[in-house]
Amino acid sequence: MEIQFLGAATTVTGSQFLLTTDRARILIDCGMFQGSPNEAIRNRIPLAYDPAEIDAILLTHAHLDHCGLIPHVVKEGFKGPIWATKGTVELASLVLLDSGKLQREFAKRAARLERRHPERAAEEAHREQLALEAAMELAGSGDVADDPGHGGSQATSAVEPYLAVPQGNGGLGNHDNVIGLPDPEAALNAQPPHLDVELDEPLYDAHDAETALAQFRGIDYGQELEIAPGIHATFMDAGHILGSAIMRMRAADAEAGPERVIVFSGDVGRCDTPIIRDPTYMTDADYVLVESTYGGREHEPQDEAVRLLAETVKLVGESNGVLLVPSFAIGRTQEVVWQLDRLLEQGAIPELPLYLDSPMASKATDVYRHHAEYFDPETQALLQQGDTPLDYPRQVITQDVKESEAIAQAARPYMIVASNGMLTGGRVVGHLRELIDDPDATLLFVGYQGEGTLGAHLQAGAKQVKIDGQVRDVRCKIRSISGFSAHADESELLDWLRAFANGKQRGDAGWPRTVFIVHGDPEAQAALEPKVRALGFDTAIPQWHQRVTLD
Repeated sequence: MEIQFLGAATTVTGSQFLLTTDRARILIDCGMFQGSPNEAIRNRIPLAYDPAEIDAILLTHAHLDHCGLIPHVVKEGFKGPIWATKGTVELASLVLLDSGKLQREFAKRAARLERRHPERAAEEAHREQLALEAAMELAGSGDVADDPGHGGSQATSAVEPYLAVPQGNGGLGNHDNVIGLPDPEAALNAQPPHLDVELDEPLYDAHDAETALAQFRGIDYGQELEIAPGIHATFMDAGHILGSAIMRMRAADAEAGPERVIVFSGDVGRCDTPIIRDPTYMTDADYVLVESTYGGREHEPQDEAVRLLAETVKLVGESNGVLLVPSFAIGRTQEVVWQLDRLLEQGAIPELPLYLDSPMASKATDVYRHHAEYFDPETQALLQQGDTPLDYPRQVITQDVKESEAIAQAARPYMIVASNGMLTGGRVVGHLRELIDDPDATLLFVGYQGEGTLGAHLQAGAKQVKIDGQVRDVRCKIRSISGFSAHADESELLDWLRAFANGKQRGDAGWPRTVFIVHGDPEAQAALEPKVRALGFDTAIPQWHQRVTLD
C-alpha cells in the first residue's frame, strides 16, 4: 500500500493524493494549483496515473484548489464515481462550471493577444514552456526522493513587489516579468525530452465540467461506505466551509489482510466560527495527513477580529470612503456578511451600502440556505427566530460586469465584497484598479494570501505594484484581519492532532505511525513540524510527486 503526494506538497494548493493498494487506486482530492505563475503551470504537466485505472475520487470540499482538476481527469478517461457530501456536490457544481467557462474565455483572450502582439505572445509562450519543463523536472525528482521522513523544501527565488494580474487558471497570463520561476538558462540546460503541450488551450471547458458533474455522488457525514475493493471511507465535518470533510479511511491490501486507518484532514476549520459546526476531532489512525496553511502563525481571537472589522467600517464611514474586501466566494463571503449583519443589529457600525460583487458568492449563499442542517446551534437559533443571518439589509447583488463597473460611480461611503480573496483575478481586480491610489479607500484582507500573489505583496507593505502592465503607487490603506480565516491556526492544528494522543502512548493502537505535513508553504511547514514532533509523533514533509509505502 502506498500514497503518492501529487499536490499540496511543500505548497498550499493543488491538493491531490493517490492511494494505491493491491486491489484499488483512489484519489483523495483533485485540486488545481493556484497563486504565482510557477504554481499554476503545474496544472499542465501530464497526469501521474492513467485516469481509467482510478476506481474513485473522494473530495474533501469544493474550493478550486481541492476540486479544480476533476473535469480534466474525467476528460482524460476517468469513469468512476466522485464522492462528496451533498453540500460539497452543490458547491462544486458552481465552482467547476465557472472554472470551465473562465478557462475558455481566457483562451480566447490569449488568442487575441497572439494576433495583435505576436512577438510578445511568442516570448510568453517560451517562458511558459520553460516553466512547464522545470515543473516536470521537479515532479520527477519527487519520485526518487530518498528520505520520506524529511523531503525538504523546494527553493524559492526572490520576488519583487510588481505583479501583473494572472489571466487564467492554467497558464501564466499576461506578465511583463514572470516572478518566482527557475532561471531560464538552468531550465534549458536541464530540460527533459521536449513535450508539446498547447498551453493556450483550456484544460477543460464548461461542457467538460458538466460531464464530470454527472459522476458526482452525495454522501452524509458519518456514513461509512466501501468506495473501492478493500477501501472504506467515512466523511466527518471539517468545519471549514459548508460540506467540508475530514476523511477517515480503512484500507487493506488483501481481503483478509491487516487494515490501515488513514486520516486526511482536508482543510481544518476553526472552533466557534459563525454559520457552520466546529471541526470533528479524530482520535485514532495509523497515518495522518494534516494541513499546515497557518503553521507558525496564530489568528486573532474571534472577538478581536470582530472589533477590528467594526472599527474599519466606522473609519470608512467617517472618511466618506470605500471599503474593499477581497473574499473567496464560498465560505469567507458568507461569514463576512454574517458578521456585518450582527454588527449592524447591535448598532456597532453605520448602515453603509454593501455591494456583493460575486455572482458565484450569491449562488453559494443560496446553497448555504438549502443546507441549514449543516449550521451550528447559534445560526440555527437565528433562523428559528425569523432572522436572516446570511443577508445584510442594504446589500446590492451585482448581476453582470456592467453593474460591477457602475459601483465606482455610487455615492460614498460604501463597502464592496468581491472575489477573489488573493487578488489573482475576478471582479475584485477591477475595483482595485480604481482604488489602489485612492487614500480614502481601504483594502481589507480577511484571509490567507498565497506566496507570490498580489495580495501577499500588498499585505507585506508593497509601495508599488504592477497591474495590467502599469506600475501603480499604493496610496489606499491596507488592513488585515486574520481572525476570519476558515483555516485553523497553529495552536488549533496542534489541538486537533493532540486528540490522537489523548489517553494513549507511542505504540498503542490508534497512535499515528507518521503525521504527514501537507498543504502549506515551506516556512509554515518548517514552523509546525517540530511542534508536532513535540507531541510525540513521527513526522514527514513529503515532496511533490513523492511516493511513500504505508507499512
